[in-house]
Amino acid sequence: MAELTLDVARRILDAALAKGIEKKLKPLVVTILDARGCVKLTAAQDGTSLLRSEIANGKAFGALAMGMGSRALFQRAQEAPFFVSAVNTLAQGRLVPVPGGVLIQDGSVLLGAVGISGDTSDNDEACAIAGIEAAGLKANPG
Repeated sequence: MAELTLDVARRILDAALAKGIEKKLKPLVVTILDARGCVKLTAAQDGTSLLRSEIANGKAFGALAMGMGSRALFQRAQEAPFFVSAVNTLAQGRLVPVPGGVLIQDGSVLLGAVGISGDTSDNDEACAIAGIEAAGLKANPG
């Protein structure tokens, strides 16, 4: 697969949301970006709070921008806060360096990223991984 198709993005979305329902999580927002960083698909479950969409996008965008899942970006922010702050300034505040942003790969080929927000960061990440793997792709959370 050379690029992330809308059909595959829908499969990722459906499986990620199903995982959230299975785990009885708070309402989620799922954003899927292609390798260029363009929104392929985004959806919000009923009852999500106001900024969840921006947070989900920021998790996915940060993963793509830095070439690492947002869990690794979170660790980097703890180890080198000035660096991550400077990068976030360059990115005009669009990075959200907490778990829940997961790179989508087909083997070693980067297809895009999933960002999820709504529950704990660990639960958000688990849903992103479940969605990616359900589509037969490799999840790289960092």
